[in-house]
Amino acid sequence: MVPGARRLEGLGVTIFSEMTRLAIAHGAINLGQGFPDFPGPDFVKEAAVAAIRADLNQYAPSHGLPRLRQVIARSFEQSYGHPVDPEGEVTVTTGATEGLHAALLALVDPGDEVIVFEPFYDAYLAQIRFAGGVPRPVTLWPPDWRFDPDELAGAFGPRTRAVIVNTPHNPTGKAFTRDELALIAALCQEHDVLAITDEVYDRILYDGAVHIPLATLPGMWERTITLNSTGKTFSMTGWKIGWAIAPPPLTQAIRTAHQFITFATATPFQEAMAVALEHAAESGYYAELAAAYSERREALRRALELAGLPVLPCLGSYFLLADASGLGFPDDVSLCRYLVTEVGVAAIPPSAFYADPARAPVLARFCFAKRLETIQAAAERLARLPDMNTPAKLAHAAQR
Repeated sequence: MVPGARRLEGLGVTIFSEMTRLAIAHGAINLGQGFPDFPGPDFVKEAAVAAIRADLNQYAPSHGLPRLRQVIARSFEQSYGHPVDPEGEVTVTTGATEGLHAALLALVDPGDEVIVFEPFYDAYLAQIRFAGGVPRPVTLWPPDWRFDPDELAGAFGPRTRAVIVNTPHNPTGKAFTRDELALIAALCQEHDVLAITDEVYDRILYDGAVHIPLATLPGMWERTITLNSTGKTFSMTGWKIGWAIAPPPLTQAIRTAHQFITFATATPFQEAMAVALEHAAESGYYAELAAAYSERREALRRALELAGLPVLPCLGSYFLLADASGLGFPDDVSLCRYLVTEVGVAAIPPSAFYADPARAPVLARFCFAKRLETIQAAAERLARLPDMNTPAKLAHAAQR
């Protein structure tokens, strides 16, 4: 008998690990996993070095360094106009993923239902199940990733405890509109349901899109947990500095769970991110970040469309979804295996982000958090795709 709790059933190696392994084995350019291949800002790294040398190396308070919580609260109020109490409404977590885990363990009982919009970041499903909850998917439909208001309303019921909203959205690049958020807010209030928002790409938006925190809508502050992190904003995904903003009763529940998951997050990195957030607000860093990613998005879009892979809209995040339905592949997994083994470019099959993978369209997710040179190298390989006999090689690639 293989050891392992039943909660792990169906949770094998993540698709990110599989595609990274194939990319290494085949010398492919990895546009799959969502992390930058360029260094983060020097001012952030120097702040961490200074913190370490100042011997800020022991446990921080479980709910976060006071300075960082104060900066997070100030940043939210300056950006979105809602005051935040750093003492009673901010909890520093080990990335937004741990923040979500703490929130679900703190607030979801076995049998409670949690609504998620699919495709969804793959950790959502696992963490809902770890808490004993039951996921209730609501589909986002391509090409513009709208949801059916009737389907969403029908997902709310007597066992609904929470809804998870990710905006800007991974993997689609969708930015939820004010009208969409208002509908979600109305349903949460009608059914007395909590909202958990994942807003880690809030500083990476394009084409005039505006980020609207669900918590700032009328009647939502007292029932919303807002999750965010610094990894995407400062290209330091390995530091895992995140936070949860919530009203005091929800914050107390989250802190109770958090203290028994990680207890505290790395002290020098907390201090460094306090410095980083202060600097970013004063220096125009956020505008520079969005402009740099806009250039990368355009470079990858051109490369994919020249390769015969039409790109779907992307208003936020650093991912593009490309439509490969015309290439003859039966599903997105065989497509992505072909891309990595035969074309030499790794992508992620979005079916990994569906409760039922068979419902996923034949798309591939490409990450453009890469140097322009990396994107150009991938473009040169992708340019061979229209001339390759993909159907003939399909069976071979699918077996790898």
